[in-house]
Amino acid sequence: MTHSFETVSDLAEVKERRPTIMAIGVFDGVHRGHQQLLRRMSSAAKQAGMRSAALTFFPHPRSVIPGQSSPQYLCTLDDRVELIAEQGIDLVVAHPFDEDVRKTTATEFVDRLCTHLDLKEFWGGNFGIGYNREGDFSFLQRLGKERGFKVLQFEEFVQWNERPISSSRIRTAIREGMVEDASALLGRPYRMCGKVIHGDGRGRTIGIPTANLSLWDEQVMPISGVYASYAWFDGRRYPAAANIGVRPTVNGRSLVVEAHLIDFEGDLYGQELALDFEARIRDEKKFPGLDSLVAQIRADIALVQKRLLLANP
Repeated sequence: MTHSFETVSDLAEVKERRPTIMAIGVFDGVHRGHQQLLRRMSSAAKQAGMRSAALTFFPHPRSVIPGQSSPQYLCTLDDRVELIAEQGIDLVVAHPFDEDVRKTTATEFVDRLCTHLDLKEFWGGNFGIGYNREGDFSFLQRLGKERGFKVLQFEEFVQWNERPISSSRIRTAIREGMVEDASALLGRPYRMCGKVIHGDGRGRTIGIPTANLSLWDEQVMPISGVYASYAWFDGRRYPAAANIGVRPTVNGRSLVVEAHLIDFEGDLYGQELALDFEARIRDEKKFPGLDSLVAQIRADIALVQKRLLLANP
């Protein structure tokens, strides 16, 4: 059964003021560490007969803070909202972050939460809300005693290979082509979605048609190479050999992401396609001619099928 949830972009839009347990963060990627916190909070809220809520900021606060720059994202905002809700969260606030929000004091922001949500508990790890991150754990504890809410801080972090899971660690893994590591950290394959656009048509002429994707340029891109992937289209999953690169054999210059959907026949132009990256097969390389390129692509496809079969027998 699909979990029913409410989503708003402004606290004033929340339909009902009632006792709420809340977590605030960017939650980019909604990785396994985020999932653990959100699931625990959801469970505690249900047991207490209260609402669970998560507030996520977009764009990333670092894109607005002077002297800082926003990291590339691990998923779109829409996907982030869905992933947060999947943890059993009743209310997701996708709060815009701009200069006005940056200059809002911690007290002012918390008072808005209390006004619109009836805040009872504040959950998190490394607290730092409000202007200059003044709203740390001690600050919020003092404010909570005045406003009638508790603050719960969790020092424990989900680890993988003896290191804490973090969004920055996942970004690094993806950029280095270690998509299997990224999947282990995320708790699911790394996904990129985009509309299928017209390419140069070369794949179809050599008998290996590919879907060229127009992707969101603010999302983290895996390093160039060939990947074993699954392509999702119209609710169905297809094994796919995905290529990221400039196609040096045919003197390409611009970066493209294209995928050959194995055992698929049909027209994908203009359709939305999602790619789940399962494993990196090889580096991008330049071949002496088109015949050797085609032979290598067919070998890649066979290897992709084998890798996906081994991973999902």
